[in-house]
Amino acid sequence: MSGSTLGTLFCVTSFGESHGPAIGCVVDGCPPGMALSAEDIQVELDRRKPGTSRHVTQRREDDIVEILSGVFEGRTTGTPIGLLIRNVDARSKDYGKIAELFRPGHADYTYWQKYGIRDYRGGGRQSARETAVRVAAGAVAKKWLHERYGIVIRGYLAALGPNVVPFKTWEAVHGNPFFVADESVVPELEAFMDRLRKSGDSCGARVNVVAQNVPVGWGEPVYGKLDADIAYNMMSINAVKGVEIGAGFECITQKGTEHSDEMTPEGFLTNNAGGVLGGISTGQDVTVSIAIKPTSSIRLTRRTVDKQGASATIETHGRHDPCVGIRATPIAEAMLALTLIDHALRHRAQNADVVCTTPRIPAQAPQDVIERLRAAAAAENDEA
Repeated sequence: MSGSTLGTLFCVTSFGESHGPAIGCVVDGCPPGMALSAEDIQVELDRRKPGTSRHVTQRREDDIVEILSGVFEGRTTGTPIGLLIRNVDARSKDYGKIAELFRPGHADYTYWQKYGIRDYRGGGRQSARETAVRVAAGAVAKKWLHERYGIVIRGYLAALGPNVVPFKTWEAVHGNPFFVADESVVPELEAFMDRLRKSGDSCGARVNVVAQNVPVGWGEPVYGKLDADIAYNMMSINAVKGVEIGAGFECITQKGTEHSDEMTPEGFLTNNAGGVLGGISTGQDVTVSIAIKPTSSIRLTRRTVDKQGASATIETHGRHDPCVGIRATPIAEAMLALTLIDHALRHRAQNADVVCTTPRIPAQAPQDVIERLRAAAAAENDEA
């Protein structure tokens, strides 16, 4: 199968199926000399792994990562890093009844038409189980980006079905199973998920991701735009159906005076561009939002066809996330990290010697400056 490698200089090639012996990846292009242990990677995998609450799939996978190569005496060598995660709790018998049918909303039908063969056990290669190795590779990228540039990549669940969750504090994200930034809404979300799970249906979600301290200048102006690559990589995540950078679709209703991010010597006044202008990072926070569709594997009866093209009905049983977005935050963070490290290395390769004498504008102007300028603008409008 082609299309299993991501990146230009920092390349990740993943392999494995949901119910195979293991899943894994090869990370090629990681700079040498960085301290790296399995524990550095495991902490990110533990955030994504299944079975962590009653609101996600009850498949029990410890997702223990093994480093097979590319690390010697605790440091990266610059050679390919082999990462392996063994599958220990696959229940293939749950999928025996759907071997001859195609699940609506899944890739069963398209895989069959493309390859003439498919692994129906848990979705095989199309399963979200594959995202575990992205998180593992993303942990390597996160560590290097933080040590080299001080970049911090964090995400949170912004909406669960119809429930919109405003951002409150980053500290709250780590203390609840939903990755929401406001712990006070957790009981409401738990009640919603309990009702949803009991009904046998599923829902979608929105996940927001922010990368802080990204330097100005990363990305290319035409075909290698930073925001285009972010969107490409985010769309490769299972169930993602939409990506927004910065203001995203809100820019449709904004005026130019609202959307364009004004600059002052003290810093940018807004960040509607999401930290990217002309495909190149501005030095502001890179902000991304992804839309995740409802889980397609549900136990409610759905119309479909069989391999002979005849009409049929299907009920999908087994252990599934009623909302795959609940565990998607670490995955989205990983994909943003993999995009940024690739562009960091590409920028360093071509532009490391570039000297620009124009002072760099701070990512955000102090709040008092913003308020003062807004008040002045409002006064001018009143006079006009």
